[in-house]
Amino acid sequence: MDIVHFFAIFGYMLSTAAFVAYLFFQRNAWQKAGHLLLLAGFLCHTLLLLWDGVQSGLFPGSNLSQNLILAAWAFSCVFLLVQYRFQLKVLGVYAAPFAAAVMIMAAGLPSETAAGSAFFKSFWVFFHVLTMFGGNGALALACGAGILYLIQEGTIKAKRRGFFFRRLPSLELLDRVGYTCIVSGFTLLTIGLVTGIIYAKTAWGKFWSWDPKEIWSAVVWLFYAALLHERLTVGWRGRKAAIMSIIGFAVILFTFLGVNLVLEGHHKEFTRW
Repeated sequence: MDIVHFFAIFGYMLSTAAFVAYLFFQRNAWQKAGHLLLLAGFLCHTLLLLWDGVQSGLFPGSNLSQNLILAAWAFSCVFLLVQYRFQLKVLGVYAAPFAAAVMIMAAGLPSETAAGSAFFKSFWVFFHVLTMFGGNGALALACGAGILYLIQEGTIKAKRRGFFFRRLPSLELLDRVGYTCIVSGFTLLTIGLVTGIIYAKTAWGKFWSWDPKEIWSAVVWLFYAALLHERLTVGWRGRKAAIMSIIGFAVILFTFLGVNLVLEGHHKEFTRW
């Protein structure tokens, strides 16, 4: 299904071009085109996942390439939901190239299924992986909202009604979108960690084995738990929340890629290149 993978990438790239055109020219036709092209790419993306699952008889996620494909799919799905809820048109400038870049990375990696593939036939693994990627997708989008917030805030503080001031939404809307994504992402991460702990008992005989991926996933969870706690009790909003959402996503990237590449553990066994 390489051709479907290509069409998914092509859809995301065309969507990127349309959203960039919308950013510059501020015509709704460009935004609508970007949204429809991203949706087309997402549908091809979904078909690719379904086909791979049917062909292999496994839940897609048994190597790094499939993990990246699944991560990009979850991110695109979250973006479409957020776009429907908030109508934050300019966020596509971040979402479309992000999805395209991840899919391009996945296309350049080997597609061989990892050893021990029976691991991926468990319902608990299916639910664990899906909720973890969904949570990461929401938090990746929170990072995008945080970046746009800092750009708009800088423009306002400089008292320049220039390029970005007229094209980016209000700070209040960006902060609200970021907060919604963080709450949703944190909830999904919590569910994902709980289901992962339950399955670990079945697979390895203990709930917690101090695997590097487990440790760093816990670090991510604690980071966002602290962020939400400070927002609710101290009032961390706006700039602080935006900066922390960007830092948090950097930690997620290390957990997703860096841990697999640098450290050994149970999870690396099932996601080899």
